[in-house]
Parts: sequence; structure tokens; C-alpha cells
Amino acid sequence: MDQRKIMENLRGILFMILAMAGFAFEDLFIKMLSAYFPISEVIIILGFTGSIVFLIIALLQRAPIFHKELLNKHVIIRTICELLGAVFFVTAIALTPLSSATAILQITPLLVTIGAVIFFREKVGWRRWTAVFIGFMGVLLIVRPGFEGFMPASIFALLGSLFLAARDLATRAMKVDLPSVTIALYAFIAFGISGILIIPFNSPMIIPTSNQMIYFIGASTFGVIAYYSLVISSRIGEMSVISPFRYSRIVFAMLLAIIILGERPDSLTLIGATIVVASGFYTFIRETVLNKPQ
Repeated sequence: MDQRKIMENLRGILFMILAMAGFAFEDLFIKMLSAYFPISEVIIILGFTGSIVFLIIALLQRAPIFHKELLNKHVIIRTICELLGAVFFVTAIALTPLSSATAILQITPLLVTIGAVIFFREKVGWRRWTAVFIGFMGVLLIVRPGFEGFMPASIFALLGSLFLAARDLATRAMKVDLPSVTIALYAFIAFGISGILIIPFNSPMIIPTSNQMIYFIGASTFGVIAYYSLVISSRIGEMSVISPFRYSRIVFAMLLAIIILGERPDSLTLIGATIVVASGFYTFIRETVLNKPQ
């Protein structure tokens, strides 16, 4: 590998870590906001605030705002899955410990592996199937269905992971030439619309105080930085190299949950999170080995 490629991958890794830290801080602000506001209001404000930011970026970059390829079925499926995935995950953050919700989210790459077999007919050997199975065992340690520590609201985190995996699969299937900022714009618009759709299932909206607005600004700022850093990372680095660093999100989330929120994840949650991350990390490594040119 030449020096230029090494530096590009290094930059890609740094932007991926920045993105994961940004998402962890965004989740922290969402968790704190959910104590005061209905989930629908949080989603509406964050969704449309992000939409405005990406609209401005798109205009500055002269990226297309309206394009016929936005009606491509894979783009539509991606947007819908982004919408549902975000709603379920935000709900999980609001109703369960941040450390637990984030740990469950790490199963997404394993779900993508299963989806790749079903929809793209990719061949997966026994090693990766074993990693997927072990990863699900890790999730069971976190969720603990049927046991005293079981939190029914953890189902929202599982549903969020499922739809976010479907989003990634739809992204892989897309054969369109749309700028990332345009796709991000419509993802945030869909997120905001989803908040409107769930208003009937939430308590009445309330007007934020000036101090609470700081939390909204913080969540929006970190969310936009994280999303844009993720786009930059994906463009300049090799996915096989940078993707494993997605798991740094759980490290940031755990630290913030412990230091800021005072959460104390129990040993089973920590063991389960470690198993899920290790399984996903192995899956990435194995995929890299199999796809390496001979």
C-alpha cells in the first residue's frame, strides 16, 4: 500500500472516530431532552434543524435539491428505513439506559451480513455465521428476555438496529449518482416528518426554555458534525479499514453514560457488549480477507 493510501485511510479512521464521538454526544443530549419533552417533539426539532443545515450546505455546494433519482425505489426504501430506524432508536434512548441502547445498536453490521445473504446472494462461510450467532448471544445477554433484568423497551433498540441495517443494504443496492449531502438532506427531512406522524402517541408538545434550547442546539450540532464526518470518512478511506472503528461509538457512549448520567452497566451488559463488538469486528476482518485481491 502506497504512502498516499495509508494517509487517506488514517484520515478516514480519524473522521470515523470523530463521527462516532459526535453520535454518542448527540445521543446523550437526546437522553437528557427526553426527560422534559415528548419523543415526537425531540425528533421534529432535531430532524428539521438538521434539514435546514444540510439544505444550506447543499445550496453552497450547488448540489441538486430536487432530482428524478430521488424517486428511485432504493432511495425511497433507504429514506423510509432511515426514518423508522431513527424513531425506534431515539425511543430506545429515551426509555432505556443509554449504554444498553448503544450496545444493542452494535448488532447492525451482523444484521447487514444476514441481509447480504438474503438479498444479494452473498456467500457467507461457517466462520462468519458463527460470528453472527455469537453476536446474537451477546445481545441476549444485554436484553435478557424472560429474566428479572429484562427491559421490554429494549425491543425498540432491536427494531432500530433492524431498520438501520435495512438502510445500509438499500444504500448498497443504490445505483444512482446523488451527492451525499442531498441524501442526508432528505434523511433529516424524513426524520422530522416521522416526529409529526407519532405526535398522537405522545404527550402534548411544550415550549423549551432558553436553557433547554441549548440542549437542542447541542444535539443538532453534534448530529450534523457526526453525519458529515461519516460521509467524509466513507469517501476518503477504504471501508474494510475504517468500518471497524464504528465500534468506538459504544466506548464513547459508555463513558458518557457513566460520567454524565451516572449509569452503572452491570457485568452481563458489559460482557454482552464486548461479545457483540468482537463478533462484528471479526466479521469485518473476515470479509476483508475474502475480498482481498489474490
